[in-house]
Amino acid sequence: MRTSVLAACVAVALTAGPLAAPALAAPPSASVRATAGPDAKALCAAIAGLPDEDAETTAALVRVGGTDGSWRGSAGVHDLKSGRAADPDARFRAGSTTKVVTAAVVLQLVAEGKADLNRPVQHYLPGLLDKRFKPITVRQLLNHTSGIQPGDGFADPYAHRFDTLTPQQLVASAVAKGPEFAPGTRQHYLDINYTLLGMLIEKVTGQSYDTEATRRVLRPAGMRHTGFPGTDPRIHGPHNRGYQELVGPDGTSRLVDVTEWNQASSWAVGDMISTTADLERLLTTLFRGRIVPGPQLREMFTVPDIEGATYSAGLQRFENEGRVFWAKSGARYGYSSALAASRDLSRTLVYSISDTNAKDYAMNPVAQRIVLAALK
Repeated sequence: MRTSVLAACVAVALTAGPLAAPALAAPPSASVRATAGPDAKALCAAIAGLPDEDAETTAALVRVGGTDGSWRGSAGVHDLKSGRAADPDARFRAGSTTKVVTAAVVLQLVAEGKADLNRPVQHYLPGLLDKRFKPITVRQLLNHTSGIQPGDGFADPYAHRFDTLTPQQLVASAVAKGPEFAPGTRQHYLDINYTLLGMLIEKVTGQSYDTEATRRVLRPAGMRHTGFPGTDPRIHGPHNRGYQELVGPDGTSRLVDVTEWNQASSWAVGDMISTTADLERLLTTLFRGRIVPGPQLREMFTVPDIEGATYSAGLQRFENEGRVFWAKSGARYGYSSALAASRDLSRTLVYSISDTNAKDYAMNPVAQRIVLAALK
């Protein structure tokens, strides 16, 4: 079975043809390992031919699991200069999948009676929001119905990639804008909600966010290759290089290596570095109730009764071909990632792609192909 699937995948990759830019060496064929269940042919096709013609995606790491069966695949290059094969076990910037960890920590604190979902955040962080803001509950921060507007980041992120904005600075710039809507009346997914939750965690526990997240989530989940680098701009351990397309004043574009980047401003929102194997461990232990107790875990599978709402506490409801999945995507410059699973863990998906336009609102086409192939 393993040999025949590998041969089929190589055939798909070869049929698609190497689409590397002329300056690059021809990319290696996709590397896979499979058992049964997921559509191996579709998954191979989803990651074939990397780096793609415009080098929008230079590498892809995919892990599909669950009781239906498993599939592992990687494609593309470790870096554009050498053209050597991407490391399938590489670490990467996991972006907003960090919010799953943050939500889990908050829900643990709720289970312990140290926080209350229905109590306003103003109770825990007095003086942070001014009188224009009505009471905003912890639950409304978790499910993005707070009405707080986004804080302002750096006008030129690349030029400031080694600088840091503190949580206090981000919240102050958000507060200065005033509320966008009354709490609980709309849903608007924004990082600022989880910046506040990170501050709440530190206030309630008296410990740093990364200390509590590691103790309460990473260690129990067995996430040995995951951590929060803070102001350290490097990715330690094996990793593939990340690139970002920059457009100059004359309209021409170039790719710059953005692997080294201080992500401390992302903090409880998106500072985490992880692997596909570790994010799969997070999914399975979390969904089985080993991280957050059952009564609080239900918050992660409950979308507020608001028109158009899709986000719960830390996750997003996603439906494909009649199957419901709970997912979270993430993006930091150079890297896009996601995790997703059915509630019964019959199917799980984790991927990371080296994405040269990771902060674009439009979904990367390789990521889209992976999701559609994996979540059937």
